[in-house]
Amino acid sequence: MDGASDPRAAGEPDPAPDGGRYGTGLFTPDATGEDERIDYGALAYDAVTRARLAALGAGPGWRCLDVGAGTGTISRWLADEAGVDEVLALDRDPRFVRADPGGRVRTMTADITDATLAPGRFDLVHCRFVLMHLPEHAQVLQRLAEWVVPGGWLVVGDAIDLTTAQSPSSAYQRVMTAMWLALRERIGTDISWVPRYPQLLHDLGLLHVGAEIVVPPLTVDAPITAFWKHTWSGMRDALEAGPFLRPGELDDALAELASPSLAALSPGMITSWGRRS
Repeated sequence: MDGASDPRAAGEPDPAPDGGRYGTGLFTPDATGEDERIDYGALAYDAVTRARLAALGAGPGWRCLDVGAGTGTISRWLADEAGVDEVLALDRDPRFVRADPGGRVRTMTADITDATLAPGRFDLVHCRFVLMHLPEHAQVLQRLAEWVVPGGWLVVGDAIDLTTAQSPSSAYQRVMTAMWLALRERIGTDISWVPRYPQLLHDLGLLHVGAEIVVPPLTVDAPITAFWKHTWSGMRDALEAGPFLRPGELDDALAELASPSLAALSPGMITSWGRRS
């Protein structure tokens, strides 16, 4: 989502030398099946996110901001199931945010790295799988905290890889490692800092800071397995153009993901939260 956790430790190139970004350098919304790929990620992690937001009290009377809304699964849950009053689904390209029948989900096309962005103040600011792709993640995290009303919650989540480095040597293990290196080189993705989320939120002055990690099982029928299949297939050129893989290794790894004997642990997600005083 080290070698696998911190490519810099192995002396790899600096991130994104060409200035590429998520959604432009890779994973463009125009790519065939990109919405399906995002939905598989949502199927893998939405239950965890929903449980956390419910535990924090998300419900009637709340105004919520969903940053990097993807296909809008969390935005719609907040409106339709949690019953919040209003959700603003913010994304650089919100085309995949499907309509909310109740009309409580609005979309906003915006770049979260724009320092002039001012979407308002919210009882909940939720941001998942966004900051890991941004070199300026610290500045953006601070702005997210500023958009939370006193007494409201900031909830952030990103990928954490606790398993790849310890996995048996295989095509799957080599492709997962290569993926992190290629993402860092092409679009600046960096997950080496995400375990510091609790400290970062504390340093921003948030209270009642907490965190949890989920590591999904990697089995042949699991949504997370389909997510990795789509992700690797969608970045095939980047994986095979670099010095990371031998010819045919990506196809070998995809075959491993399709094997009924697949039984492993995927990289996972860390979620951290804090309340504004």
